[in-house]
Amino acid sequence: MLLTISTDQRPATDLGYLLHKNPARAQTFELSFGTAHVFYPDAVAERCTVALVLDVDPVGLVRGRRGPDGDGGLLMQYVNDRPYVASSFLSVAISEVFGTAMSGRSKERPDLAATAIPLEAKIAAVSCRGGESFLRRLFEPLGYVVNVESRALDATMPEWGDSRYFTVTLSGTRRVSELLSHLYVLIPVLDDEKHYWVGDDEVEKLLRVGEGWLATHPEREVITQRYLKHRHSLVRDAIARLVTEESADTEDATTAVRDAEEGALERPLSLNEQRLATVLGTLRASGAASVVDLGCGEGRLLRLLLDDKQFVRIVGMDVAHRTLETAMDRLKLDRMPQKQRERIELIHGSLMYRDQRLSGFDAAAVVEVIVHLDPPRLAAFERVVFEFAQPGAVVVTTPNAEYNVHWESLPAGRFRHRDHRFEWTRAQFQRWSTSIAERFGYAVRFAPVGPVDSQLGSPTQMAIFSRQQHL
Repeated sequence: MLLTISTDQRPATDLGYLLHKNPARAQTFELSFGTAHVFYPDAVAERCTVALVLDVDPVGLVRGRRGPDGDGGLLMQYVNDRPYVASSFLSVAISEVFGTAMSGRSKERPDLAATAIPLEAKIAAVSCRGGESFLRRLFEPLGYVVNVESRALDATMPEWGDSRYFTVTLSGTRRVSELLSHLYVLIPVLDDEKHYWVGDDEVEKLLRVGEGWLATHPEREVITQRYLKHRHSLVRDAIARLVTEESADTEDATTAVRDAEEGALERPLSLNEQRLATVLGTLRASGAASVVDLGCGEGRLLRLLLDDKQFVRIVGMDVAHRTLETAMDRLKLDRMPQKQRERIELIHGSLMYRDQRLSGFDAAAVVEVIVHLDPPRLAAFERVVFEFAQPGAVVVTTPNAEYNVHWESLPAGRFRHRDHRFEWTRAQFQRWSTSIAERFGYAVRFAPVGPVDSQLGSPTQMAIFSRQQHL
């Protein structure tokens, strides 16, 4: 099995320092199930590629009774894909060969080890139980551009269709330690067939390697189940600890419930309709032709954008995969006329990670989203949207905490929704927005949404950011 990792950040040969492997010589590592070889097919200043080739000993697997199906399935012990397809064997090799790099340590280049650089990882053959859509659901929320090549069951028998094997290329700007950690955890999750016994120590390992990204991943339950070989007691322990330790990182997994409950609370004022209409008018006034709705939920704003011919490119992104499926159904994308369908796209992603798919838009809408982010995570959101994506205009709405006294059914000190992490006053929202504008080269103005109280302001507050060169 083969894994390659490449970079074109000059001098690209610094990749050797990050991986603690000299590009000038090949190295061999003996493992309990075979041999790992590390070498550099390319090692010049413009581009550097490291290759990890794992030569699994199939006879040793049988002798060690580590083959598929344990003690049973004698034929499967001799006829299987374990020596050729990326699996938990490759994860172990990554840990053994690149363990220091995966921990993020580098004596020679400590600053570089902490820096995100352009990386490309290619897995020559991986088995994915769940197909291409599941594969994308694992890697795209982490900010990777995913290229997938399917493999036929038999090239001479095309009528048999495709197999569950793929060649996968992941591209993104990440720290090397992050890329290795993602591969270490997710390769055996794709395969769903670990070759070794899973015990309590695997829970600790998963939480350690998944720190900083697993708790907020929209597929964390499936990842945990497969990584721990569906051992229910271990899965329950891991999920409970993820929720307890990282619950504040949950970004928007309850979008549908949020919309329903907030809509019920605000129905007497029809605030949701006013909010969407105000955002739509602001986007129209900006002159935008392309708009991305970040945290699009079930697609209410997307429907309004589709009805307006000014918007020729519309993208909705949400972290909740099921919510996107609901949006697809409500928008009737499968029955939409071709020309209309070409205007809109739904994508699965997280606002915690840089995503190249978010670049190049005239405007972005962030409607009632930031209140679902834990305050320490706002910094990541700010960079993703304002530093990396850099839309020409950004429209952000959020509740005005001062206005909450108007709802008698809302106890004092309580938020409008149980998943809100905070609700800001007008002064707090304006300080945050002004700071973003100053740091990232935007101008900002503010507008009320809904009925205005002379003392308390409006129920929803809105900030309209414009990049300076667009003024």
